[in-house]
Amino acid sequence: MSSRLNYSDSRGWSTSIPAPVLMITAVLSVQFGAALAQTQFEVVGATGATFLRLIFAAIILLVTARPKVRGWKLEQWAAATVLGVALAGTNTLFYLAIGEIPIGVAVTLEFTGPLVLALVQTRRLTDAAWALLAFAGVVLLGYDGGSVLSLAGTLFALGAGAFWAVYILASARVGQMVPGVQGLAVSMAIGAVIALPFGAMAATSGAVVSPPVLTVFVGVALLAGVLPYALEMLALRRLSTRVFGVLSALGPAVAALAGLLVLGQVLGLREIIALVLVTAASVGVTVGIRQPRVDNSASFPRREQMD
Repeated sequence: MSSRLNYSDSRGWSTSIPAPVLMITAVLSVQFGAALAQTQFEVVGATGATFLRLIFAAIILLVTARPKVRGWKLEQWAAATVLGVALAGTNTLFYLAIGEIPIGVAVTLEFTGPLVLALVQTRRLTDAAWALLAFAGVVLLGYDGGSVLSLAGTLFALGAGAFWAVYILASARVGQMVPGVQGLAVSMAIGAVIALPFGAMAATSGAVVSPPVLTVFVGVALLAGVLPYALEMLALRRLSTRVFGVLSALGPAVAALAGLLVLGQVLGLREIIALVLVTAASVGVTVGIRQPRVDNSASFPRREQMD
């Protein structure tokens, strides 16, 4: 028996755990990983942090999943490439954003991408109501008491949100076309190559000056790269992208919590009220999820057809 990790068989723990639990775990992991990465910005910068996160995540995934790409069709390569571009764009712009504005605000602005996607794709009145409640919380969390946010940081965060929406669609497609997380491994490598010219120099100089930064970014790659993206891809096989988008409303709340615990950013009453709103919306849409039927003849459960 091969010692390679068999990600292509997703009938085990990944199907016994409810898809919403996979999503919530992914959100917790990615936001605390991002906060951890921000603690190293003075050493490697935002673009250097992006490159280190992607390259280490790619290495870990390629070594463990060992994707068999020789038999891939053009459509599979195209889907993986689009996902790689989305990964590079989302990570780069988000890290640039949190270098300019607080992480909770950055995630709030970034969330406009998947939130708009969820609203566009919704077909039921109750889903629209939950999405609007989440939007109200996002707006409240993003309101900074009348102060002016950095224009560059705001644009970076909104751009990251646009790439995030592309990521949701591309990840669902790659998950359907390639078994396990083999497609994710290839896409992560593509994303690292795209980020290379923007962050390699900063990452290399920072690593030379402070070698322990490499250890930190191995952890960041696991927390903010390998674990959340793998869990999201597995969840997307059993969730429609519109439900995925609204569940991601937990992002701003978790980001604010990570900012408090890791970066010392204190939450005010406005932030607490906003977090209650987005959490309520996320719980509401989770309760309304219908379990998809599983085809036992397939190598892995098919994700619900998008409504």
